[in-house]
Amino acid sequence: MTTSITRPDFEIHPRLTDPLLARLLQPERLLWTPRELADLTKTVTTELTSSLRDVLRFDEEGRWWARLALTDGLELWLLSWLPGQQTKPHDHGGAAGSFTVLQGELGEEYRYPGGPIRRRTHKAGESIGFGAGRAHQVTGLGDEPAASVHAYSPPLVPTREYTTLADVPGEIPPLPVILGR
Repeated sequence: MTTSITRPDFEIHPRLTDPLLARLLQPERLLWTPRELADLTKTVTTELTSSLRDVLRFDEEGRWWARLALTDGLELWLLSWLPGQQTKPHDHGGAAGSFTVLQGELGEEYRYPGGPIRRRTHKAGESIGFGAGRAHQVTGLGDEPAASVHAYSPPLVPTREYTTLADVPGEIPPLPVILGR
């Protein structure tokens, strides 16, 4: 007797039960633009605020994160930031991305290949979408804890870390080939 295992079209964090999230994920879509990802993270933070706060945790030892959803076309994350907690400089391996600040304030230094290093501050409710090749370092600012929802497409593309943003190469390296999940 042969048993067939069917993989679901998407995965959702078990504590997120609002059916709106399943509709927003559009599991048939295999590639999302930066604008579409920004619209998604904005909608998730606006419409699912209470559910996100039920999942959200803060950790004094280091940044905390939880994957909220995964499809063949995108991954969605919730991250928390205590004041001063930050990422290392990194890119998303050629994937497009976005984030929306759920609460608090985040500082971001970023750079596209061959471009200058720039700085921005992102406050609660603000969203940004970005294309392939963008490297950045994100830091929790202010005196209050921050949280943000992030999305990437294609999903599961490894990040590349840098010593500094000045080390970002002058050209966008190609996306790695990823076969299934």
